[in-house]
Amino acid sequence: MSPWLAVALGSALGGVGRYGLSRLWPWVPGGWPTATMTVNLLGSFAIGLLSVVLSARAGGAETARLFWMTGVLGGFTTYSAFALETVTLAGAGEAMRAAAYVAVTVLACLVAAFAGRALGLMFAGD
Repeated sequence: MSPWLAVALGSALGGVGRYGLSRLWPWVPGGWPTATMTVNLLGSFAIGLLSVVLSARAGGAETARLFWMTGVLGGFTTYSAFALETVTLAGAGEAMRAAAYVAVTVLACLVAAFAGRALGLMFAGD
């Protein structure tokens, strides 16, 4: 499969997954952006895990990396929505909620990526 096609197909799948969660938990300005935080947490965990799993694979690892990490997770996670929701919360007089959202998201995503990577290393035997 061509690298371009791998990224395109993965991005489509990730985008549909993100859209599905946004329909499940629609964001109401002033409320907690649950769907965006969830996709970013899941994506952070998955990219940590996949960084180990895919680096351990031999042939075809580059196409798999492009499909899963660049495509699926790139289409699934969303920094731009996180940024917009933060600015919208702050602009609506919810500065403390916006700050909490930034702190919780950044810290939780770092912990999720670490946990995913640790799980991958555990199963890889390192």
